[in-house]
Amino acid sequence: MALLAEKLRAEVRALHPGQRLPSSRTLMRRHQVSPVTVTRALGLLAAEGLVVTRPGSGAFAADRPEPPAAPPDLGWQAVALGDRAVDGGGVARLLLTPPEGVIALSGGYLHASLQPLRALATAAARAARRPDAWELPPLGGLPELRAWFARSAGGEITPADVLVTSGGQQSLTTVLRALLPPGSPILVESPTYLGVLAVARASGLHPVPVPVDEAGLRPDLLAEAFELTGARALYVQPNFQNPTGAVLTPERRARVLEVARAARAFVIEDDFARYLAFDAVPPPLVSADPDGRVVYIASLTKATAASLRVAAVIARGPVAERIRATQLVEEFFPARPLQETLLELVSSPGWPRHLRAVRTALRARRDALAAAFARHLPELTINRPAGGPHQWVRLPDGADDVALADAALRAGVLVSAGRPFFPTEPPAPYLRVSHGVAASEAELAEGVRRLAEVIGPAAP
Repeated sequence: MALLAEKLRAEVRALHPGQRLPSSRTLMRRHQVSPVTVTRALGLLAAEGLVVTRPGSGAFAADRPEPPAAPPDLGWQAVALGDRAVDGGGVARLLLTPPEGVIALSGGYLHASLQPLRALATAAARAARRPDAWELPPLGGLPELRAWFARSAGGEITPADVLVTSGGQQSLTTVLRALLPPGSPILVESPTYLGVLAVARASGLHPVPVPVDEAGLRPDLLAEAFELTGARALYVQPNFQNPTGAVLTPERRARVLEVARAARAFVIEDDFARYLAFDAVPPPLVSADPDGRVVYIASLTKATAASLRVAAVIARGPVAERIRATQLVEEFFPARPLQETLLELVSSPGWPRHLRAVRTALRARRDALAAAFARHLPELTINRPAGGPHQWVRLPDGADDVALADAALRAGVLVSAGRPFFPTEPPAPYLRVSHGVAASEAELAEGVRRLAEVIGPAAP
């Protein structure tokens, strides 16, 4: 669609205002595309003000406004905005749609071929047909959906402990703002999900690193970090940690809770990839937490589709009321049709079948990616996580991972530099490569081959 829109832009600019574009049928034949592609491309040009569509008559070149004599002076805004900045560059790169011909080995969402698109369409249609589909939902979320999240978390969690939210990223924003005032430190894994670093900094918090190894967060350094900083919260991903893929061992899980209890601090548990486990994983930390220490974020977006922005926050005690109030004043509530759609999806017989199919496909893709690295880049170390969509690649000492990622994009493969995932200086250069976003195992192999052409001469 984007390629057709670009071609049509050039055609429209060569027309006089009011001149008619070729018919949709002519455009389909000329560019060898489907009717849907033509409709979407024309819709994009109409939104840009380049064309005007008239039902029954076709599309016409729009009037071109006279260009302004000089660009507007917006410099006053710099003074009004002050010195606070929000850096969305790292998150934007994760959401980047690769240009035509570029193989994506970056991103946390499943390729469309792995998404439950038919089941989602059925669930959304059923949800939309309900008489109250567009009514105000119960504050806190649909009772049935809260009950489902509570059962999934296990332990002594009840539906009353669950708050339905607008996706994992919004959950992080709400939780951090509820727990910590601006200027506070927050302990985070190093490396960690760069989205939480962006949220923390935008909220005026100071991320403090606690190193991660192949077994997850290192509790031996956690107590020292709490003592040195006086932090009152820790952010941790126990399962398939982003970006390393590490799973926190049972011994370390218990130790993390002990250290947090001694520090009288909260643990923010981000369980974003539980449903992408190849085998059984330990129960959530929140299920073994008797005193409300853990604030648990459960998201299904990674196992479904990017726009199914529904998640849950589980918390108990005064912190739960603080989080609910923060959500209420920030966004009121998540859209009811999405809540109803998710409830329909996870209650259907197709849900467990979908999870089994995704796990099987991701395991095969993980192995295919590792095999491609062994074939084309045997000198590099790549991990083999037991779930999740990412693998972590150690580059040679002295390599510039950011420059390498930029060069890889020019060579036709999109990967993530490791440096943005570290809250401070990285100890070594890394790449995060994602096996869940590519179209096939063959595309994974071709992406690594292209990457090898860049890394080979770039390695010191």
